[in-house]
Amino acid sequence: MARPGRERPLPATSRPATAATRSDFSRIAPDVTLGRGVEIHAFVNLYGCAIGDDTRIGTFVEIQRNARVGRRCKISTHAFICEGVTIEDECFIGHHVVFINDPYPRAATRDGSLLTDRDWTVVPTRVCKGAAIGSGAVILCGVTIGEGALVGAGSVVTRDVPPLAVVAGNPARVLKRIRAKNATRTASRRKRGQPAR
Repeated sequence: MARPGRERPLPATSRPATAATRSDFSRIAPDVTLGRGVEIHAFVNLYGCAIGDDTRIGTFVEIQRNARVGRRCKISTHAFICEGVTIEDECFIGHHVVFINDPYPRAATRDGSLLTDRDWTVVPTRVCKGAAIGSGAVILCGVTIGEGALVGAGSVVTRDVPPLAVVAGNPARVLKRIRAKNATRTASRRKRGQPAR
């Protein structure tokens, strides 16, 4: 038995929470729409959002209201997906990825009163089908990350990323283009004598 004031750790064999079985350590508001086969790990905070079928959500993820995550996505631990973000199907969001929905954030108005929802406008962001965002990337508001694009770890995305582009840096810049989905991976496997997948 655990000492008072200390939580017992989850057993190593514990399974991730799903739409049918949610962890006691997650907060999933009643207004969340979950698709079939969604896996939700512990210490997740979801409210007012929609999650597509077969998507996996790692520990310590927050997804805010009016955010949408497509089908068969992987949202890694500590990701923050704010209001106004749309992530299409089959996307990968790495650890500690942060989305921003306000280009000029402030806590108070000029007269010193706290801001309310009426004092600012959400600027939407879109991550298109099959895109991947590396760990620690920051995605500023109002951008579109194109289909099949790859954002390098630690990048700061300040403008649109073209489809099938590889970007990295601060600010993120196009490093190269991917000829076709998985073309590079297939070619490298063939060079090593391995069958293409």
